[in-house]
Amino acid sequence: MKAKAAVMYKAHEPLSIEEIDIDKPTRREVLIRTAFAGVCHSDLHFIDGLYPIPCPCVLGHESAGVVEAVGEDVTYVKPGDHVITCLSTFCGECEYCLTGRMSLCLSPLTKRAPDGDQRLSLNGEVVTQFANLSSYAEYILTHEHSLVKVREDMPLDRAALIGCGVMTGVGAVFHTAKVEPGSTVAVIGCGGIGLAAINGAAIAGAGRIIAVDMVGSKLNLAKEFGATDVVDGSEGGVVEAIRELTGGGVHYSFECVGLKDTAEQAFKMLQRGGCATVIGMIPVGTKIELHGPDFLGEKKIQGSAMGSNRFRIDMPRLTDFYLRGDLKLDTMISGRIKLEQINDAMDELKTGEIARNVIAF
Repeated sequence: MKAKAAVMYKAHEPLSIEEIDIDKPTRREVLIRTAFAGVCHSDLHFIDGLYPIPCPCVLGHESAGVVEAVGEDVTYVKPGDHVITCLSTFCGECEYCLTGRMSLCLSPLTKRAPDGDQRLSLNGEVVTQFANLSSYAEYILTHEHSLVKVREDMPLDRAALIGCGVMTGVGAVFHTAKVEPGSTVAVIGCGGIGLAAINGAAIAGAGRIIAVDMVGSKLNLAKEFGATDVVDGSEGGVVEAIRELTGGGVHYSFECVGLKDTAEQAFKMLQRGGCATVIGMIPVGTKIELHGPDFLGEKKIQGSAMGSNRFRIDMPRLTDFYLRGDLKLDTMISGRIKLEQINDAMDELKTGEIARNVIAF
């Protein structure tokens, strides 16, 4: 079938709106009619060449839609079901899956064999499917372990945000760091993921939540998501300001930008025994420098892959959090755009002044 999609032919160049071919679902595959797709900063990393990917490709990974058709042996969903997609496709058979760390699964079993027909093509040429999804397209063809059913009263534009940014930020708080009630938290970067981390820390019962950003409007937004204090990063002295606010440092810090400097700041702002979690996508080849003696104070730094999620369990719970008013998704959406506006949306991401644009199909 034909579907309109935003195709990346080369890094550092605008995406091109094309009609691609999407194959029929085969065994354990599901065809989804895309309803909404979030414009995530992670995709911009690939456009900017910070992470290499074979081209042509279709980016996009934060999405929600309606099941159109299913392949052989699919029993989990049926046509008409509302679903959220997730890039943490799990095979259910590898060591990571069997030890409960499904977000780390990289098994090839959820992809098509490289010597066979592929899911996406354009004029007879294979198109790389990004993150098993490629949701900057009218339809998504993916493995059934890339999606989760959600209740039909959940608005699909808000549901799309849960598919990446919200799951990543909230999951890092709940699962990766395991923030304790009453603890102090600092979040560096108040984009979609940072706001979700702030919201998650508030739900987890953190006693003090300090938001750090260089844009005043995003700091104001952070307060709506649960920040008790804000620090303007453009004024410098972030670590010193947080140490002064907390009387020595925070229990937990979250880096949501993806830069060497902010990752190092996240570690430096910890109190003894504190834990820094790096959520942002730090560019390939970047080295992080830490002060060795700090480890004698049992300070820790760790990464987080998609919020260490168990998305088939977590995402329905997050929809419940939203519908009862705890998860603040309405104000996270900066705008709703058409697919043809995707390059403008990428330019807006570079300004650092928005939380999330969503493409409405």
